[in-house]
Amino acid sequence: MATAAILLLLCSPLSVLGATTPSPRNSLVTKRSNIPPQGYYNATTNGGSFLTKVPGTFPAGLGEPLNIIISGNSDADVLKDQDTDGGLRNYFWSFGYASECLGQHLGDDQSADLGDGLGYRNETAVIRWDYGDFEFGSCKETIEGGPHFRYWTQDGSSADSGAIFMAASYELPANLGHDIVPNGYNFGRDWLIGNVTNQSSIIPSANLTAGAQYSGSTSFNNYTYQTDVQYVSGLLSATSDGINHYLTVSVDGAPAIDGLVAIMQVKITARPASASYVTSRSPCSPSY
Repeated sequence: MATAAILLLLCSPLSVLGATTPSPRNSLVTKRSNIPPQGYYNATTNGGSFLTKVPGTFPAGLGEPLNIIISGNSDADVLKDQDTDGGLRNYFWSFGYASECLGQHLGDDQSADLGDGLGYRNETAVIRWDYGDFEFGSCKETIEGGPHFRYWTQDGSSADSGAIFMAASYELPANLGHDIVPNGYNFGRDWLIGNVTNQSSIIPSANLTAGAQYSGSTSFNNYTYQTDVQYVSGLLSATSDGINHYLTVSVDGAPAIDGLVAIMQVKITARPASASYVTSRSPCSPSY
């Protein structure tokens, strides 16, 4: 399936019931004191890598790119791995991604070394496009394919930024072995960025350069998030070397990955006036 043939209908942030208030900083949640200005530590500085380890590849030792980072300079509540209080899982819901189908993990874990002194660690979770249904939509993604990502938190004592490192891609249906579509690492990254910044059309992966910026807001469960994104170079190489599925992901002789990493800074701009509760979103039906 050529990437050019893949169509995108972005899900706009949808309103939910309940009053919201402008978001004050939560005095009980404080940021780490040692976050570098860019919001993360370069994983390679301390022996880490911007490629994951994928078990069972041929040839052995191939990996997938860590091509998105949620900056440690984001609001501290967003960086907490929970679905309450505007946490990370609620943020994922706000732009159309949800935990795996019925909480069941399929496939082998990938591992990553973020250069924080903890070595290679298995992914925290796999998060899948939810097709407008935050409860069961990830089941559809598991069967039919689509965008998904794995993530890790950079929180070891050697590089404790609290940043979230994500390996995003776009996969084929289960009956085709969940292989990655042509240009699927760049496209999976840009699908996510397009949705989290509420773009009206697909982000043109082939035309992206370092410094490209996108901004927008999403909402879920009475929390509203403002996300500002900048693409940076120098963390990954534009290459096919060492990349999982490199033979089929590369398009017209181009490198399998373009070497760009999307850096996201996230702020909560509105919160519920009372205790949070989960509400259903109206269904959206992206096609690809």
